[in-house]
Amino acid sequence: MNIALIGASGFVGSAILKEALNRGHEVTAIVRNPEKITLHHDHLVIEKADVLDAGQVTKAVTGKDAVISAYNSGWTNPDIYADFIKGSKSIQAGIKASDVKRYIVIGGAGSLEVAPGVQAVDTPDFPAAYKPGATAARDYLNIIKEEKDLDWTFFSPAFEMGPHTSGKRKGTYRTSLDTPVFNAEGRSILSVEDLAVAIIDELENPKHIKQRFTAGY
Repeated sequence: MNIALIGASGFVGSAILKEALNRGHEVTAIVRNPEKITLHHDHLVIEKADVLDAGQVTKAVTGKDAVISAYNSGWTNPDIYADFIKGSKSIQAGIKASDVKRYIVIGGAGSLEVAPGVQAVDTPDFPAAYKPGATAARDYLNIIKEEKDLDWTFFSPAFEMGPHTSGKRKGTYRTSLDTPVFNAEGRSILSVEDLAVAIIDELENPKHIKQRFTAGY
C-alpha cells in the first residue's frame, strides 16, 4: 500500500515506519523536521509539512491509500493539550479534503476504562505529568467518534510502552476495545515494536473501522 505516515520521526512513528517498510509498503513520512529521519529506503519518501495547516496536510496525503498519524505535540510542551487538539483537528480536516478515506490515529491509554465508566486518566493515581496529554487524546477520541466520512480507527497503547520495552518484537498481541489488555501479572504492556505490528496488521486487515481498540501481551 501507499501510506502517509504523520509524525514518522517520533518514538512511536519511527517504529511504525520501520514495520511498514519491512512489510513492503510505500511510505511518505510527513514530518516537521526531515533531518530527524536518517533512515534510507527505496520505498521511503520524506516530506516536510506543518500539520497545523490543513492545506499542507491535504497536499501531502492526496493520492495515498491510507494515513497513519502518530502526531504528538510534545510531552514537555506547556501547551500540549491545546496543540494536540488543534493539530489533530487539522490533520482530520486535511485528510477529509483529500481523496483518502482510511485513517488510523495513535491516541493515548488514559481513556481506557479501568472500571465500568471510569477512565484511567480520571483516577487519583494517574501521573499528573501525563494528564494534559492524556486528557487531550481522550477528548480527541470523543471528537473523532463523530466523524462520519472517514474510515477511522483510534488506537490506545498499553499503559506500559516506555523505552524499557523497546527492542522486543514478538509479533503477537491480544486486543480489546475500551478496556486494557492485562497479562498474567496484571500488567498492561506492549513494546513499541509490537504496537507497530498491531497498527500495520489493522492497516492490512481492517477489523476496527470507526472503533477504538487497544493491544497488549
